[in-house]
Amino acid sequence: MDGYTRPDFSSVALITIDTQRDTLDGQLLEISGTSAILPNMARLLKAFRASGRSIIHVVRIYRSGGSNVDPCRRAAVENGCTMFLADSPGAEIAAALLPDSEIHLDSRRLLSGGIQPLSEHEVVIYKPRWGAFYNTPLQTHLQELGISTLVFTGCNFPNCPRTSVYEASERDYRVVLVTDAISGLYRRGAVEMQNIGVALCTTDEVLGRITAAIDEA
Repeated sequence: MDGYTRPDFSSVALITIDTQRDTLDGQLLEISGTSAILPNMARLLKAFRASGRSIIHVVRIYRSGGSNVDPCRRAAVENGCTMFLADSPGAEIAAALLPDSEIHLDSRRLLSGGIQPLSEHEVVIYKPRWGAFYNTPLQTHLQELGISTLVFTGCNFPNCPRTSVYEASERDYRVVLVTDAISGLYRRGAVEMQNIGVALCTTDEVLGRITAAIDEA
């Protein structure tokens, strides 16, 4: 880390990627390791909420019939697979990550490109492809908040988180990848992240940095 890439936890947002019920153990699109990271993700979310720092949940939602589905999954959805189907239970954010168990995704607002607020500092954004910045309002939202540093967690590193990290790096954000709060991370991928200036931190390390930033404020 140097002056250009070192995370600034006084100007930070936590981003969760695709941690939806369909990706959990025993569900339709089970992604190995995703259920296991929920406790660490919940700890991070609790700390960010308590400190008034920004949280963005980024999700996938598929329209019935598959018109907005990425090509590698479109045939499956056209043939009746209900993964991430709009307004289905499986598309909802994992319950352990929500500030209120009664919250549900507003599919109409999200699919139209809107931002769904969950609380004063917490929102949901829909992404149509792997990357969190591609055809989404994320960049504008972060600029309005004055955010310099993004902390990434969620599912599933080789696909959406990795793409989103590269997109963030291309936009000169300082980036943290929480190694024990992201599923699918492998050794070479971690090295590749470090090679582009991404800070690899554990949940405990991020929580310590948040506490330190609060004390310094």
